[in-house]
Amino acid sequence: MQKVLFRFKHGLTRYKTNMKIYLKKLILMVTVALAPVLASATDVNPTDKTSTTLKVTGTRDIVQEIINAVGLKPRFELRAADIENAAAVVYNGKRYILYNDNFLNKINNAVQTDWGGVSILAHEIGHHLNGHTLSRGGSNPGDELEADEFSGFVLRKMGASLGDAQAAISLLSEEQTSATHPGRRYRLAAISKGWNNAETQILASGGNAGDATVRESIARRSEPRTTATPARQQVSHRLDSQSILSKVTFSRLPQEQFYVTKQLNLVHVSRNGELNVMGKLARTNSKRFPYYFDIEDQPVFVTDAGLLVNEDGQRVGYLK
Repeated sequence: MQKVLFRFKHGLTRYKTNMKIYLKKLILMVTVALAPVLASATDVNPTDKTSTTLKVTGTRDIVQEIINAVGLKPRFELRAADIENAAAVVYNGKRYILYNDNFLNKINNAVQTDWGGVSILAHEIGHHLNGHTLSRGGSNPGDELEADEFSGFVLRKMGASLGDAQAAISLLSEEQTSATHPGRRYRLAAISKGWNNAETQILASGGNAGDATVRESIARRSEPRTTATPARQQVSHRLDSQSILSKVTFSRLPQEQFYVTKQLNLVHVSRNGELNVMGKLARTNSKRFPYYFDIEDQPVFVTDAGLLVNEDGQRVGYLK
């Protein structure tokens, strides 16, 4: 009889514990996830009167940390807005990251770590950097997975654990795939892929398993660090044909000589033979735009067919 009573009490305790966890998660999901989450929106007006300026410097600090982690200069404006969650948008040719501050705070409270909000902002930045906002087709599973992978990559670079990187999506995503978003297991796998890619890079470079400085700065909401924009580099020697990877032609400068070198530099050869390094060819996670040039703080995306397009999706040149 005592054994039966013990088993009953033990089972009841486990049941109460599981129910508390379930109810807590259910309440949090109801408060923050009634609407579609993490969409790459294109129909939001960030200059609308319902939009506000940043209330908390911490969010701007986090975005700066994300940008620093990938070594880029932000070419979008961060703005708190009267939207349901967060979105990467283009309005009048200008790129924005919009977010609801209350939404981010609720997410952080739900997953009990500030990495939740960081992962959401990184996801939206991933939409911009992967060229997803060049299309007005709205969200689709492929783009969402690429943004998830970018988020996982960035968070590992910043020192987050895999669990921290996956926490927000694990809470917010739906189990099944929809017309706009992949199912939960696919999204968690994409985040894991990005996180592991960053882990491989860190280990290959002899880095530490975690960056305590970055983790602490996220927790403290430290002052944003600025990254100096490298000046255009002038090289005196002539370009060797063996070092050329591809010729680049810009539509508005058809007579000028541009090349991509095997070091992935975009160089311009002047009439007297001097070289100017104009930018760097970098890889994205996008299948439609696998590469991009960062030229004078203006990104130029490269399609898989070698066409060059600007932020508005207009063709500006090609690789040969």
